[in-house]
Amino acid sequence: MYSEKVMDHFQNPRNVGEIPDADGIGKVGNPTCGDLMYIYIKVEGGILKDVKFKTFGCGAAIATSSMLTELVRGKPVDARSDLFSLGCVLYECVSGDKPFRASTAIATLMRIMNDEPTALDCERLGLHPDIEQVAHNADVKQPFEPIGDLFQLLFFVTCAKDQGPG
Repeated sequence: MYSEKVMDHFQNPRNVGEIPDADGIGKVGNPTCGDLMYIYIKVEGGILKDVKFKTFGCGAAIATSSMLTELVRGKPVDARSDLFSLGCVLYECVSGDKPFRASTAIATLMRIMNDEPTALDCERLGLHPDIEQVAHNADVKQPFEPIGDLFQLLFFVTCAKDQGPG
């Protein structure tokens, strides 16, 4: 049912615990299934130096928490995460849907980590056709040119409803 990698992180979770002097603590839960996740981060010089988690819930929740800590440790904390979040919010504003729709918070995290955002149907939504590429650029999880993409994103979102298709 689960991949070998997910099973490995469930059976041998990495980075479990708390950071007593954490710079940030995130909490997410799913009341439907009862999962509860805490993520602790320590930032030094703009870099995520330490990341730990405490998760109470199913194997997928524990595995996802473990995988997340390995993915982000050592990465810079900068405007890219803000632009990604802005892209997700604007995607929802223009489409009425989420770019990474899933039934639970854990499933959503898995989609964000592994999938591309759902493509916008610009013609159906009455949006300029270039909006799809701009939304995709904002939602990608790889490094990019944030200032250029931000100006492009804001330009197209500002005029999206005015221009319509074509």
